[in-house]
Parts: sequence; C-alpha cells; structure tokens
Amino acid sequence: MKIITLVFLLIILVSSSSQALSWAYPFVVWSGNVYEVTTEEVKESILSKRIGEVKTKPNDMTGKYYGNASNEYPKGTQYFQIINISTDTAIAVQVNREKYLKAVFVNKATSQWHPFYYFILFVIAVVLFSVLGKKKVY
Repeated sequence: MKIITLVFLLIILVSSSSQALSWAYPFVVWSGNVYEVTTEEVKESILSKRIGEVKTKPNDMTGKYYGNASNEYPKGTQYFQIINISTDTAIAVQVNREKYLKAVFVNKATSQWHPFYYFILFVIAVVLFSVLGKKKVY
C-alpha cells in the first residue's frame, strides 16, 4: 500500500510541473509548434491547403494544453498552409468566413500529456504493484 501511495504522489508531482504558457499574445499550436497570431491579413488566393484546426483550449489557471490548441480562437478554427511559405515559418488562421490572419512560428510547444494518459499510467502502476506485492520473497 505504501508503494501505491508513493506512485500516486509521484504522478501528481510530475503532472503539476509543466510550464505555463505566455498569454501576452494570441497563439495557436499546430504540429508541436506555437505560432503567434499577428494582425497581418492573408488573402485567400495564396492559401494552399487546410492543415488542421483548434482541438483544445488551454486551462486558464495553469496554461496547460495538449495537441492543437489556442488561447484565443474557439475549437474548430481552421489552419491553412500559405503558398511559398514553409509551415516552419508561418501558417494562416481562419478567424471568420472571409478573414485569415498570419500566425508566425515562435517556438516548439512544451510537451503536454492528455489527462487520460495520467489515468492510464496510474492504473498500470496499481496493477503492477498489486501483482508484485503478492509475490513473497523468502
């Protein structure tokens, strides 16, 4: 039982040590990259293809997020590749039916686990320690 308690406490400590995001500017996260959304409009005629969309919103209290996220735009907001610009440099964000804004690469996103993964890790730890705890050492 002591081992299970220790594992549970370690999981809590590890999950609470992530770095909060800067909310100094509107951003989107796509494919592991953080992009600052600028006020520069992008014409629809220079958009290549749809590459993704906002799937999650960061937690307002901790700044934690996972996957394709945005602190400004709602779930479903679409991302597009811009012709002749690498997605490592910039992408376009559709802010309404006819308006697209340029989002420029800022940095790599911090790795965040989906909360469900913590639950799975905890279940595995409980099963593992209960099986190991039943073996008697002579």
